[in-house]
Amino acid sequence: MKLTLNGATHETEAGTVSDLIAELGLAGQAVAVEINQQVVPKKQHDQTSLHDGDKIELVTLVGGG
Repeated sequence: MKLTLNGATHETEAGTVSDLIAELGLAGQAVAVEINQQVVPKKQHDQTSLHDGDKIELVTLVGGG
């Protein structure tokens, strides 16, 4: 399916938010997710399905000082 990921077209076979995060190599990292302007809480990543045409914003959180 085709998604818009952080403003760019992205093709994926991922079925859920968790699958997409793993596909991108971000599993285990702190990631904020928004789909079609709706924030998806981390505890819902496994249950939230992706659909063709979804607009997704992913933000990784980096600690530092």
